[in-house]
Amino acid sequence: MKAIRNSAKAIIIKNGCLLTVKNIDSEGDWYLLPGGGQNLGETLKEALHRECIEEIGIDVSVGRLRYIREYIGKNHEFIEHEGDSHQVEFMFECEFDQEQPPKLGNNPDAYQVDIAWLPINEIHEYRIYPKLLGDLLFSEVDNDNTYLGDVN
Repeated sequence: MKAIRNSAKAIIIKNGCLLTVKNIDSEGDWYLLPGGGQNLGETLKEALHRECIEEIGIDVSVGRLRYIREYIGKNHEFIEHEGDSHQVEFMFECEFDQEQPPKLGNNPDAYQVDIAWLPINEIHEYRIYPKLLGDLLFSEVDNDNTYLGDVN
């Protein structure tokens, strides 16, 4: 069995749009927040800085922790590929220097093909993970419930 993996993710919103990492698989396009796994000896904020440079080509200013999500693969739709995975994602509000626009980074993940700004008011039209994120951001409610539980 694999170890539990910590992951840091960036919630970046500009002009009513959410910055995402665009991926593609056999079912088409899908989207994630920028960020990724924490390395041994690295803080979550350090991991988020590194991952954003790798995936979206920019450094970010890390703000407050907004959500914590668990993902236990055996409980969700991708059980055949991720049945032995358990990840805890820490989602932080982030900003970046306006003079340095995001772009495809120099070390993208395997399925990553680009970045995309998704209009929050149309977020339900996209295959975004975690799925609950669209509801949270679309509602524009500053939910005090930081811990989301085991959601896909």
